Amino acid sequence: MNSQGELWNELIQNLVHRLDILPDKQEETPESTLSALWWKACGKSLSVIAAKKSGDLPEISSGQKKVLHELIDRRLSGVPLAHLTGRQHFMGLELLVSADALVPRKETELLVGEALELLKKMASEKDHLIYIDVCTGAGNLPVSLVSRVSDVKAFAADLSVDAVRLAQENVNLFNLGERIKVLEGDLLSPFESEEFLGKVDLLTCNPPYISSGKVADMHSEISDHEPDLAFDGGPFGIAILRKLIGEAPRYLRPGGWLAFEVGLGQGGKMLKRMKKKNDYQVLRPVLDENEDIRVILAQM
Repeated sequence: MNSQGELWNELIQNLVHRLDILPDKQEETPESTLSALWWKACGKSLSVIAAKKSGDLPEISSGQKKVLHELIDRRLSGVPLAHLTGRQHFMGLELLVSADALVPRKETELLVGEALELLKKMASEKDHLIYIDVCTGAGNLPVSLVSRVSDVKAFAADLSVDAVRLAQENVNLFNLGERIKVLEGDLLSPFESEEFLGKVDLLTCNPPYISSGKVADMHSEISDHEPDLAFDGGPFGIAILRKLIGEAPRYLRPGGWLAFEVGLGQGGKMLKRMKKKNDYQVLRPVLDENEDIRVILAQM
């Protein structure tokens, strides 16, 4: 066995015994994690998904071996793999990620898939769609949607200036600067103008929905390394959800859609609240593979 093969086996054994894999990151096996970090040490940034598909690993120099060991130590200390590689695979795209915003989760692809179908249908019936994404984080929702649907003008916003910067980097990475404008502001406050009021075709949001008291109890890989703003949804986890469903009708056109993600156990409560408000003519829950409501679609 060559030295590279011996190194691989040695490092895999270390990861097998020490790597803590979170339930929502099952793709980060010891093998895929080592592959992604190996590529990073050799100077190429790949998400864990892209690394799994990359084929044979490159030859690694003695200096790069030192970098690889340092990366593994940081990963085992709890630093998220995506923070180390600087990449996350989402809806088939290799996105830039950092500690400045929530690392896009695969579960949010359910929201994007539903929003994509809504956009496609509206695009077949109407020209020049206006689409807004709030709590945009890394910009993964607007980048994923606008890259797949033409004739859409998108606007994204986040309260965090660091998240806005990261989202803009992803917009630039995919050459979408002429179609997506990223703004800083609290929820829908950047859109308080005649350009948007009553004229938005689609509004999406993946909001913070963890109750404040539970944020500190989350796994340290999350609570120690990802921004609290991305998780903290207030005392009961629904403060931002309540604000969103209350403000959205002012911006949506008749027939326009609101699409947002909810936490486990929150879907039923949100649907009841929205029915009482009587602002929406259609309310549609979307279930995940475990039959839990994780997305709500609402039409004006």
